[in-house]
Amino acid sequence: MALKTPEEYRASLRAMRPNVYKFGELIEDVTTHPATRYTVEGHARIFAAQHDPAERELYTTVSHLTGEPVSRYLSIIRSPDDMVANCRMKRHTFQLTGTCTGGRCAGYATLNAMFVTTYDMDKALGTGHHGRLKAWLADAQRRDITLAGALTDPKGDRTKAPHEQADPDMYLRIVARHPDGSVTVRGAKVMICGVAAANEVFVMTESALAKEDADWCVSFAVPRDIEGLTVVEARHSSDDREAGCSCEGDFDLPVKCGGITQGYLLFEDVHVPAERVFMAGEHQFTRDAIMNFIAPYRAAIGACVAGQGDVMRGAAALMARANGLSERVFADKLAQMAINNETTFAMGIASAVMGRQHPSGAWVCDQLLSNVNKVLVAKLPYETKVIAQDIAGGIAETGCMPSYLDFTDVRYGPLLEKYLGAAVDGETRARIARLVEWLTMGAGVPGCMHGGGSPDGARLIIRGTSGLDEQMEMAKRLAGIVKEVPPPAPKKK
Repeated sequence: MALKTPEEYRASLRAMRPNVYKFGELIEDVTTHPATRYTVEGHARIFAAQHDPAERELYTTVSHLTGEPVSRYLSIIRSPDDMVANCRMKRHTFQLTGTCTGGRCAGYATLNAMFVTTYDMDKALGTGHHGRLKAWLADAQRRDITLAGALTDPKGDRTKAPHEQADPDMYLRIVARHPDGSVTVRGAKVMICGVAAANEVFVMTESALAKEDADWCVSFAVPRDIEGLTVVEARHSSDDREAGCSCEGDFDLPVKCGGITQGYLLFEDVHVPAERVFMAGEHQFTRDAIMNFIAPYRAAIGACVAGQGDVMRGAAALMARANGLSERVFADKLAQMAINNETTFAMGIASAVMGRQHPSGAWVCDQLLSNVNKVLVAKLPYETKVIAQDIAGGIAETGCMPSYLDFTDVRYGPLLEKYLGAAVDGETRARIARLVEWLTMGAGVPGCMHGGGSPDGARLIIRGTSGLDEQMEMAKRLAGIVKEVPPPAPKKK
């Protein structure tokens, strides 16, 4: 089966073994439970888009493995045009859903990262990982699965390598290797986005590791419901359940916006079949794997936040009108929001265009520009959110919105609607305010600061790839300097 419909996608999730928990409850059906159904619906919009004549070209491509139409999220980026399409798709997806669809995005980046890395491993070590990955991918494309990507380990004591940890499970590790090439793994991956909406999880290491850490050098893809894997959904600041309120979102916004979920993946001696193992101890390639992930992910994240920024800009302008003000009053602030959106989007496009072709046939984005984009993404979207709150006023920023249950209460609901009204009726104004709140403070907020790695980590890569030595030589040549200008000697302690 290829190119599932939204209902076929939902059916594929309902057919899985329940293994997702939240608030101490096993979620029997992620497609209907209030804690997970919004993220499923957000992902379902992607399946609808790939059948829409107006959007099909953006969301699908032709597989270089099978020659058949496939989801772009299950494809290999093979040219600058493919990467530009990736950026355009992710911006448009945020416009459709208002939030992150992590059951596709990170999985797409891990898949592409390991496609390049396994090619290099096979060439250098004769491992056979690349052939297994291609076979798995062709099958995944035929099944049109949703794929979450899982990198982040608990990490324990950050000053110690995996093999030095008091508890060796602080990084996901291989605890047994079997004669048929399969492995058994134990540990966790934490804060992983979109797992509840995913059919499978693509796991890879998040750190450059040494020979002593070979057991922690592992990559594989497994069904989300594989035996031994438990998923615990994290609580979001917008969850009302613990306060005794309904999990149904205020003013139905999560249905319109989609939703975001993040889970803790607990691997308790999970057996990974050999055909799904793509790294098993090859420590020499862990740094390459991470760099191959960073390049496309940090390029495209600029498009993701630009898409949400588009919605924030529109919501802020609507809020101004709802309050009785022309959006022209806020023209400079709205212009700055547009500048922020286009800056991160354009930086990602630049990274795509300035990349290079890898011998595997995959396209690798420019590392310097991708990491510059990550630093911008850790700053500009927050500025955009502040501007949206500034324009919207206290109703959207202070958290002083009545719940939908109160708004519809027959005793005092009509009075709430009356007093929430301004230039428009109370419900319209409340819906706009709730959207701004969702986008700037609630579960609609993407991981701008640490999603895809920290800005400090990006700055470290920038320092190593920005060509400062070459730039000093340029300056010397233009200044007519032929003598050496050595760095100062280290100061004695």
